[in-house]
Amino acid sequence: MFKYPEIVLDPNQSERSKILFSQYPDIKLAFDLVQGLRNIFNTATSIQTAYTKLAHWYKDVENTGFRAFNTIANTISLNYRSILNYFINRSTNASAESFNAKIKAFRAQFRGVRNTEFFLFRLTQLYA
Repeated sequence: MFKYPEIVLDPNQSERSKILFSQYPDIKLAFDLVQGLRNIFNTATSIQTAYTKLAHWYKDVENTGFRAFNTIANTISLNYRSILNYFINRSTNASAESFNAKIKAFRAQFRGVRNTEFFLFRLTQLYA
């Protein structure tokens, strides 16, 4: 299994995690998988590196047999090309999603839209 870098914990967290992980090794394994995926997105510097690390992570998930990770592993498997685009310039569509949420909230506030032209005018006045 791929060895993932350790995270920095304060002394209290470190002690509690040692106790927890010694009593429940499956939790340690799941924790390492989560940290491994987080580490890929934080440290991979190129698409090739990210692709390789994601493939190793996917294999690790398969080897553990944790069904809880199947959803994310399948999502990565089905959408890896789109996911790897993140590593080109480390940008997401979060700003577009945020703007869409604002539009939906604005529309819900007025219980629908009757006059589309006025609705678009108001949007440009508030968010442009």
